[in-house]
Amino acid sequence: MTESNEHAGKAGHRLRAELPQEVTPVPAPGTEPNPAPRGDAGLTGRQRLVQGLWPPRVTRAQLIVALLLFGLGFGLAVQVASNSDGDSALRGARQEDLVRILDELDDRTQRLQDEKQGLEAQRDELENSSDQAEEARKQTIEKERQLGILAGTVAAQGPGITMTITDPHGTVESKHLLDAVQELRAAGAEAIQVNGVRIVASTYLTDSDEGVSVDGNKIDAPYRFKVIGKPQDLEPALNIPGGVVQTLEKEQATVTVERSSKIVVDALRAAKQPDYARSSSE
Repeated sequence: MTESNEHAGKAGHRLRAELPQEVTPVPAPGTEPNPAPRGDAGLTGRQRLVQGLWPPRVTRAQLIVALLLFGLGFGLAVQVASNSDGDSALRGARQEDLVRILDELDDRTQRLQDEKQGLEAQRDELENSSDQAEEARKQTIEKERQLGILAGTVAAQGPGITMTITDPHGTVESKHLLDAVQELRAAGAEAIQVNGVRIVASTYLTDSDEGVSVDGNKIDAPYRFKVIGKPQDLEPALNIPGGVVQTLEKEQATVTVERSSKIVVDALRAAKQPDYARSSSE
């Protein structure tokens, strides 16, 4: 038994010696060894998504598109802001004030339409009249009368309003009176007189230490406007939100407006001969 065991042990030693040892493979020339496993192998899908998105990798084309979109958005924002500022005054107005403004615009449109129709009627009369010379003479006389009213060389009467501005604190300036004149003209005023001075196309208003002057003529408060035109258009034009009446009231002045079926504007202006302008028909 002992000998057989010794032979068996020696045979086992020889078998173990003949077994090949663990061999490490040698990489082929020109290749790299397998990389070590990455450290994020244990990360979750959300963590790998975050690592893929940040830090961002922006190309030049993407940057240009982003700048263009930013510029477009900024332009739209500026446009919306400007429109909001322009409409802010109307947004704060009452419903009756908005209706009044709309009526005034409709009236102005109607006046222009009536003037257009009148000119077309005159043209038709000239074309269809048997005595075109006589018809032209009548129209010339009528036109001269109308221009005389506008130029202030003849007196005028008709429906209109009387506006009186009292200025107990002396805060009313020429710019306030000029705003009133311009608003009245825009509302269809055909003849205006302020404290005995006729308002014409060339009228100018100035301030001085002594007060307000109209075409070099000093006028004192209270300022009394006599205006010929459609009262239903003139009075609302003065009372629109932010208009003449509200502006003067902020200056602690008092404004009263009265409608009348007959206003007489009798202050006259001398006809001025132009120095350089001549009729193109001469």
